[in-house]
Amino acid sequence: MKSIGNSILNYTAGSLYTYTPTDTEIKLNQWVTENKKELEEVLLQRGGVLFRNFPKASISEFSEITQIFSSELLEYKERSTPRTEVQDNIYTSTEYPKDQCIPMHNESSYSKVWPMKIWFSCQINAEVGGETPIADSRELLQKLDASIKKQFIEKKVMYVRNFDGILDLSWQNVFQTEDQKIVEQYCQKNGIAFEWISKDHLRTRTVRDSVAIHPLTKEKVWFNQANLFHVSSLPLEAREWLIEERGYDNLPRNTYFGDGSTIPDSLIDEIQGLYEEISIVFPWQEGDVLMLDNMLMAHGRKTFKGDRKIVVAMAEPYNV
Repeated sequence: MKSIGNSILNYTAGSLYTYTPTDTEIKLNQWVTENKKELEEVLLQRGGVLFRNFPKASISEFSEITQIFSSELLEYKERSTPRTEVQDNIYTSTEYPKDQCIPMHNESSYSKVWPMKIWFSCQINAEVGGETPIADSRELLQKLDASIKKQFIEKKVMYVRNFDGILDLSWQNVFQTEDQKIVEQYCQKNGIAFEWISKDHLRTRTVRDSVAIHPLTKEKVWFNQANLFHVSSLPLEAREWLIEERGYDNLPRNTYFGDGSTIPDSLIDEIQGLYEEISIVFPWQEGDVLMLDNMLMAHGRKTFKGDRKIVVAMAEPYNV
């Protein structure tokens, strides 16, 4: 442990950098303002920082904290999961059922534009579970089997999505518009192939890299959502029902190699297992604020019981 400007840094090997205040009256926005430069350096080294035991920040105060680092928060565009906007560009975390975990991923890594920074604020902690595990994207790339890595780097990843508003998000929700022409323009601008199956059913195909280079650290990172979108990430019963009822072409989402060939379940299992091996899992405390470099650190969600409210903010768009 060491003191840093009215705060203590708690850290052990393999854990998350955690700052706790020595002055229990100092608000996080004040402390962050005073220590911004050092925090930005730590974030690039460690990928994530947790602020704990500061006076609980309201959602408005949380928004102010994030804007100390980034003047403008991002709108959640080209949506992947259901969220509710609770304040200007502050959203709930993914609103999936409590009994479903969310696999590890880097936010919007399926898109041409993604946020460089992402923040989480624990407003209400779950009675049981609900952790947000994190994992270093550099470490995953380094430890991933060389033959698997080679296939993904050479072939890339194809994301296939079907938006019909029945089993997943509607295209109107995903693109935040009722105008098909606006959707088409967005797709053309962002390298997304699209097909109108009907006026209510849009299918898209997008090929993206599986590995990226961080613009500041110049490090290579595993940066994709091949595992999250892949049909094998679903519970077995749900997967079998979807395939039988809809067929592979009409699944709400799935991933393939960039040439359209199937990604074997075994490769996804290997990636999921490695994420599990290297993940840092910490129990939320009400009032916690977590700051992540979205390229250096992936995140997920454990199952939970009871009420849980984690709000999320994203900033600093990076465009490839």
